[in-house]
Amino acid sequence: MATAKVVLGTLPHVDRPALAAVFPTSKGTAAIMVDVGANVDCKPQNLEQFAIMGEIYSRSIFGIARPRVGLLSVGEEEGKGNELTKEAYPRLKHLPINFIGNVEGRDLYNGNADVIVCDGFIGNVALKVSEGLVEAVRYLLKEALQSTITSQVGALLSRQAFGNFKKRLDYSEYGGAPLLGVKGVCIVAHGSSNANAMKNAIRVAAQFATTKINAKIEQEISHKRAHAH
Repeated sequence: MATAKVVLGTLPHVDRPALAAVFPTSKGTAAIMVDVGANVDCKPQNLEQFAIMGEIYSRSIFGIARPRVGLLSVGEEEGKGNELTKEAYPRLKHLPINFIGNVEGRDLYNGNADVIVCDGFIGNVALKVSEGLVEAVRYLLKEALQSTITSQVGALLSRQAFGNFKKRLDYSEYGGAPLLGVKGVCIVAHGSSNANAMKNAIRVAAQFATTKINAKIEQEISHKRAHAH
């Protein structure tokens, strides 16, 4: 993030760029979490900007007309959370976006929110926990399917379904996380990225450029901030 900020520079009215990661949901849609590691310490105005950029990214990439934007906290009630989320809540509430209030960790995968806003410390922990959980599920599922002859036959008959399941949870299918708020296109790939991940990172970069997300962020973040204040 620091290198991209120095080399590329940030868009007007963007204090800190943020990483946006895509998570599959049980409803077959995708949820975006912003930020997942670029900014460990954040201020309320940073979360405000993350919400605007994430909302634009969701509309541009996934075609959602009015993305539901939630603020990650420890409870759904408005007064729940730490000082950061309590101060950020009214800022997001007064933005001209579809803000649905506080959301909890379970909402990352149940499809109740399209964009989830948080600081980079919490977002990165959620991301790494998710990666660890995926690996654990793969191992336990493979172990269970090889335990008996019956389960092995069942696994053989369900090979395509298990393949689709694995693909939906495979980080390499998403390529990498775009760094929102910088001039240009910057995709941050996983440290253990394989060829498939790099191919999809290039695909994400091309999609980011062709949908002119930066121009939309530059235009709308200025307008929405002015409207809110």
